[in-house]
Amino acid sequence: MLHHLELWVQDLAASEASLGWLLLRLGFEADSHWSAGISYRHEDFYIVLESGPDVLPGGHDRTRAGLNHLAFHAGSQEEVEALAAEAGEHGFSLLFADRHPYAGGPQHYAAYLADESGFEVELVASAAER
Repeated sequence: MLHHLELWVQDLAASEASLGWLLLRLGFEADSHWSAGISYRHEDFYIVLESGPDVLPGGHDRTRAGLNHLAFHAGSQEEVEALAAEAGEHGFSLLFADRHPYAGGPQHYAAYLADESGFEVELVASAAER
């Protein structure tokens, strides 16, 4: 079980507007806020977005070694589609559009999104709803 996940970001305000918005929509709550970061909590787990002097310039590249993306349970197929559409208003674009919503395979209904900094999230439909 993960305790927390810390994501270092280049632009905290931009990441709050995209990833922060998504976390709130997925049921997380803003927990702590400081000059270089913010944390979002869901039960005993939290995710930190942080941008400070130790963050090296260059931005996120999901194809480099390290974290590729985060995948979240996002409800029914209809809820995944609604959330993906709404995410477009918050700096996200749809990845693998030519294979959406089955880019992960014929039994895996999901929306793959990237925010303007290149950070990828996967919104997965519940198995019972597929």
